[in-house]
Amino acid sequence: MTKHEHRMVRHQIALRTLEVLNAKRMTPHMQRVTLKGDQLQGFISASPDDHVKLLFPNADGELVFPTPGPNGPEFPPDAAPSPMRDYTPRDYDAARRELIVDFVLHGEGPASTWAEQAMPGQRIGVAGPRGSFVLADDFDHYVLIGDETALPAIGRRLDEMHAGAHVVVLAEIPEHADRQPLGSQAHFEVTWLERNGIDAASSDLLETALRECPEFPGDTFYWIAAESRRARTMRNYLVEERGVTKEWIRATGYWKADGGEDEEE
Repeated sequence: MTKHEHRMVRHQIALRTLEVLNAKRMTPHMQRVTLKGDQLQGFISASPDDHVKLLFPNADGELVFPTPGPNGPEFPPDAAPSPMRDYTPRDYDAARRELIVDFVLHGEGPASTWAEQAMPGQRIGVAGPRGSFVLADDFDHYVLIGDETALPAIGRRLDEMHAGAHVVVLAEIPEHADRQPLGSQAHFEVTWLERNGIDAASSDLLETALRECPEFPGDTFYWIAAESRRARTMRNYLVEERGVTKEWIRATGYWKADGGEDEEE
């Protein structure tokens, strides 16, 4: 078997309509919503940083879904389409057919606004995941770096990390109250970095903490998820200044300061 072999697993995409089972505030800026429905049968999420596409009610309170067309997904011309956003499946219980999604509450926006008022019985659309990047489990160390938007993926990866692994987490959050309980059978340590009013796009707390992070003996994998420019900056630092092999880094822009689409490298 090849050392440090990652795998990409493709899934058949299904569009499901689910109902809110419950919603609760985890921290001042994080809302956990549990979704339930028989349509979750066959749902697969093989990696902690998978993304599903969530479709929210439009301005008229209606769910308007696309259908496959010759040029990609097409919405009905006579109705406003449902806004769509990418989110991480925080947890999935196949037996109970329950899917947990954690939402960062950041003010106005279709996802944040919906999650803050989510109530049992409300409906939402869920599509995907389209594919899963399955990370090699034979590194000596794993460094997980991200802002609050990355916490669902970080929390899930810790949950699923095997015993004997060594994991370092650098987590940037808005304030002290946004710390979350994290657990793992792996040996892990968390450094919480609190912005305390500093803008998330212009903060450099993660970048500074990464530079101060020691270089561990053996092989280390770095996982990064934050604002797009910041994720790219940290990736470039690891490659250009630390000489880390590119295949040992997964850097993703979970959001952009200018509101554009996220990206991966």
